[in-house]
Amino acid sequence: MLRKHKLAAALIPAVLMMSSCTTAPASDTSGTATELSRFYDQELRFGSCEDYAVTELQEKTFAAVTRAECARLTVPIDYDHPDDGTTELAVTRMAAGGAAKGSVVVNSGGPGGSGQLQAVIAAGGLKNTPITEQYDIVGVDPRGVSASSPAIDCISDEQTDKTGFVFPAGVVQGSWTAADTRRFADECVKRTGTEQFLAEVGTPNVARDMDILRAVLGDEKLTYIGQSYGTRLGAVYAEMFPSKVRALVLDGAQDPTLQSADRKVTQYAGFQRSFDLMADACTRQPDCVLGQDRGRALRRFHDIVRPLIDTPATTSSGRPVDYNTAIGAVIGGLYQSTTWPAVQAGIAELTQGKGDTLLALSDGFAERGTDGVWSNYLEANVVINCMDEQRRTPEQEERLRARIWKEAPFLDPGGSVKGARDGCESMPGSTQLSYPYAQNITGLPATLTISITGDPTTPYEGGVTLANTLNGALLTVKGEQHTVAMRGANACVNDVVSDYIVDLKTPGEGATCTLG
Repeated sequence: MLRKHKLAAALIPAVLMMSSCTTAPASDTSGTATELSRFYDQELRFGSCEDYAVTELQEKTFAAVTRAECARLTVPIDYDHPDDGTTELAVTRMAAGGAAKGSVVVNSGGPGGSGQLQAVIAAGGLKNTPITEQYDIVGVDPRGVSASSPAIDCISDEQTDKTGFVFPAGVVQGSWTAADTRRFADECVKRTGTEQFLAEVGTPNVARDMDILRAVLGDEKLTYIGQSYGTRLGAVYAEMFPSKVRALVLDGAQDPTLQSADRKVTQYAGFQRSFDLMADACTRQPDCVLGQDRGRALRRFHDIVRPLIDTPATTSSGRPVDYNTAIGAVIGGLYQSTTWPAVQAGIAELTQGKGDTLLALSDGFAERGTDGVWSNYLEANVVINCMDEQRRTPEQEERLRARIWKEAPFLDPGGSVKGARDGCESMPGSTQLSYPYAQNITGLPATLTISITGDPTTPYEGGVTLANTLNGALLTVKGEQHTVAMRGANACVNDVVSDYIVDLKTPGEGATCTLG
């Protein structure tokens, strides 16, 4: 049975160090110091990916392809003290069909998504474009993520099966105390290995890691496609290493000007829009579980899901589906319109006291295998965001919960906002990313931002803001889903992305594609 990738003890120094608050530097000076030369000069030894799969999904993915090659990249845990321990990142390369002109580094988002998987997905999605003929597609599991070592680990698979992965945050139902957040942080430290490592997993360090990867791959400048959170990573890289950028495709963009609380409110307002559209589509059907009266659909939804707070639904596996699990599954199903029917079916199933359909949606989103092994996606997502975003007091978190429930009433469990708590309050380290980020960058070449008009989690306006911030090109895509560039399913998008990656040709003002 596959297990979560555990701490490689030899990589961590005996003395644990807490990071200080840092911000992304505005120049290329980071990464050129002599003490980092041993990292920039290392050689990647690509070979079989057999030992790189840490989840069932990765195992199946690598078994299904023949071109995947894997290697491990060594980077310092703390760039200010590079002799105080290292971490190893898992790298996957899908070789170009012809003579490679260089590499395209890809990031799947999250934070917490596997870059290894994304390399295979992107190579498949873009296989009919000039990109995969002329460029290697390279994905890396960022520090703390998936097959990189050590991997962030905060809760056992068995405990997650029993209770779900509920993090003290404004969006979910429940009440937490300081002791709860302290216990969560302590478990993350204990299971991952050190406070020092957790304190250094923020995006500025991931960007530094990506610059080492660029150099080790032999590329003078970075060519990159990042989606969702990957747009934050790409924008931060651009701020830190503008002269090292060749091309950046930023797909499903996060707004670099929003503080974390405002970003969360905007994000969940986007999910409310998608929920409303899903409900509209449902009420036009004669057997809709939400009824045929659009004005009563939200109330009907609350009538179905709120009882789960006291009485979780049962499943054939014996695992419960409580309110938070059900809401998380609905959110996961709102990412694209093609999964709305599954959301509707899952809600209907709840009226019979059953939760199998929603549990399957939840498991798929969190990458839980049929063998009971969870990826560390959710844990990594939480901890990395803790190091990127401002930490809030309980009073601020309660106000945030109220704002979120007002903007996204489908999330509202009908209770008090009291007991909301920022689960990051007891985490090691402190915020490493300044807001707004990626501002007033000089020396940056043309970039390409892609934004979908009906994106539920990174609303369209955020992409417009990022494109303007970077003084780059914007491709508007009409449709209802999150991200598009690496899927390869839209010929219009493929042509724009290929022209940019291969020939550095950006689309003109007002460029638009439409999803089928």
